[in-house]
Amino acid sequence: MINLTGPSGTQVTGTSTPHDPDDRSNNAHRQLIGWIGLLLPWILILIAAARTTNPSARWTILDSVSAYYYTGAVVAFVGLLVALALFLITYQGYDNKYGWVDRLAARIAGVAALLVAFFPTSAPTGFPEMPWWAPWDGAIHYAFAVVLFAMFAVFCLWLFRLGGSDPAPADKRLRNHIYVACGIVILLSMAWAGVSGWQKNPIFFPESLALTAFAISWLIKGRAPMAIANVVRKTFQKSAHIRVS
Repeated sequence: MINLTGPSGTQVTGTSTPHDPDDRSNNAHRQLIGWIGLLLPWILILIAAARTTNPSARWTILDSVSAYYYTGAVVAFVGLLVALALFLITYQGYDNKYGWVDRLAARIAGVAALLVAFFPTSAPTGFPEMPWWAPWDGAIHYAFAVVLFAMFAVFCLWLFRLGGSDPAPADKRLRNHIYVACGIVILLSMAWAGVSGWQKNPIFFPESLALTAFAISWLIKGRAPMAIANVVRKTFQKSAHIRVS
């Protein structure tokens, strides 16, 4: 394994992406959080379509991501949110003066994700309500959905931008711009969902947009583009070696 020192003192090895010396988590942890957020809405659509009881409405997109609790994708909805919660709760952040804020924000987001999963929204039109469901389930669901997305915005607009040398190198400045853009998208999507919900309109797309922005920020923080590039490069190198052999 080859060990090099990358920008801002980050450690680079022949089999991994850059890793900050004070990092108490790892990039794979962050990437998993990002991939769950990115794929969640679309996995729900695919599973709900595969397990539909109404073939004529197989590909109809429901009013919200949370509405898929009442479809054949309920296990995926709850399971992915619980997985997301566990990854957030176990996130350690960085060993610096802001590390405790990293961990606090992640744990708040993790608990919020659990409560969103365990206290469903009301059933969408055409789906039977659960006999045990009560309006306070929906109130808890919406309250902690707001908390969850708010914590995502905190990471983007503040926590992810901390650290590094001063002045920051060009790659760090670029990542910071992406984090800010993702945070703004999350806040605008929350406002869009709030207005649409108040008007009784669907909120699936603003929710999905916020999840996408959240996911991109965590994937960038976890150096996912570099990890993907490394895998592609190694695949081509192995393929070329096989052809030469």
